[in-house]
Amino acid sequence: MLYRLPLFPALKSLILFFNKFPQLSLLVWLLPLMLFTSGENSLMAHDEALYAWRSRQIVDSGDWVAPWGNAHHKTPGFYWLQALFFKLFGISDIVARMPSLVAGILNVFVIYAVSKILLGKKLASLALAILSVEFLWLQYCRLSTPDVTTVLLVFLAILSLLTIELNPKYRSILGFVAGLCFGVGFFIRSFMIFLPAIALLPYLIWEHRRHRHLTNPSLYLGIIIGLIPTLIWFWSSWQRFGGSSWNELFGFVLRLGSREESGDGILFYFWNLPLKAFPWFFFSLLGLVLLIRRPIANYQLILVAFPLVLFTELTIFKTRFSHYSLGLYPFIAMLAAVGLDWVGKIYQKNLITPANKSFVTTAIKHLPRNLSYALGLLGLLCIVAGVILLTGGNLQLRKYAILGVITGLSCLIVPGVWIGRYHFRLKFLTQRYWVGSWLITCWLILATAGCLGLLSDYNPKYRVFFQQPAIASILKSHPVSFVRVDGKNSVLVDFYTPIRGKKLDSMAELPANSYAWLYTQQLPELSKSHRLIGVIEDYQLVEILP
Repeated sequence: MLYRLPLFPALKSLILFFNKFPQLSLLVWLLPLMLFTSGENSLMAHDEALYAWRSRQIVDSGDWVAPWGNAHHKTPGFYWLQALFFKLFGISDIVARMPSLVAGILNVFVIYAVSKILLGKKLASLALAILSVEFLWLQYCRLSTPDVTTVLLVFLAILSLLTIELNPKYRSILGFVAGLCFGVGFFIRSFMIFLPAIALLPYLIWEHRRHRHLTNPSLYLGIIIGLIPTLIWFWSSWQRFGGSSWNELFGFVLRLGSREESGDGILFYFWNLPLKAFPWFFFSLLGLVLLIRRPIANYQLILVAFPLVLFTELTIFKTRFSHYSLGLYPFIAMLAAVGLDWVGKIYQKNLITPANKSFVTTAIKHLPRNLSYALGLLGLLCIVAGVILLTGGNLQLRKYAILGVITGLSCLIVPGVWIGRYHFRLKFLTQRYWVGSWLITCWLILATAGCLGLLSDYNPKYRVFFQQPAIASILKSHPVSFVRVDGKNSVLVDFYTPIRGKKLDSMAELPANSYAWLYTQQLPELSKSHRLIGVIEDYQLVEILP
């Protein structure tokens, strides 16, 4: 008998082990998505490369205050964190992304613990599985930006406050941890940490009689201790640059709050969130309605009020970017878990009785079927689009064509499960299979995107250019100066130039037999004879001849 083979008891033990420690199962689910690549990496311009470049400046100069030579508009916490990784593992684009990768892994444990308190073990596991396959969340777990690290600090603070309610004997130490997270959060993300802090106020104020967090002195002590690195950095910057340190730090926030980017109007997050969190955003709306109708005692102001307040803040704030909303994605996942689980129960038990034939009840009864077929239709459209791109012969679009075909085939899994159960009477296709089909669909799409390099190789032109033997040999053995180099992609040129020379305004300042980058959009006066070595978009690498 097959069940008597040694393999089956071992598999049973492994399954029981993962059931006992669901966080490990979630890591097995998430880690491949974080690690799948085409084998090539290149940084995204502008923000990702900018963070990596500034952190590299700290390492190269040994100046941890202002190696860029002027008062800075952001607190340098994430630069310091990246610089520490560069010190430990060397300078590369892969190492630049390690802090976010580590923070993404730690978020599995922290957000799972928060979700378990708010929703219970079953829905917490589902929420974390959903979070792992939310596109924007996964993307920023693989980018060298401070956003995922900031979310980790915010949820660690929330976990500490919730745990105090469950174990009041740890009130002092956990209150200190919560305050410390927000203090350090200011060092990492500057004034942006105030947005989740304000979103937490309804819970802190209206539930104060129950938890008494605001009268916990350890909370304020933690905030003060957490602010010490910021105060040390700011004092050092003040000694160098005087009042401009204050003006840059606070003026930057005022500029962001008063400047609206073209095309990023007040409705930006109303379309961006559904797009970047598809299809989970729509399940989260269903979950939100369900929780409003049936509130969860004690935790409604975190599970419902927190994301609504944060969404309102982000909408009012005039500078709007996708990554600003990253703090909403764990809540989208939690609410989506509630909504998907509810629809899954309808799929399983067909809860609406035939006698009740109102429009609403009929629509609810057929909701699993309609959602399944809608996703299947979307899958067919993706297959057609992918095939058209493949037959078009455009090599640059080949990756997207492959992704389109895989996306389409993956989307057919969900209607396939529905059809298998209700047309072919395969009764083993229970609620777990139907819910799981939504998860595996998104997992396959994102895994394919990772394997194609679409989540790691953002500037293949620059990567290929810098890997050329003739270019690489010069950059690794000679300092290269920068003559009036500017533009969005200049940070890529900066970061991928291992030995950086001086920043100059004229070619006349360059000595013979030296190397320099020129910016063709603002080409300096060609006062010296030179040899063109290579060109990448608007940037020329030249050698100055005797």
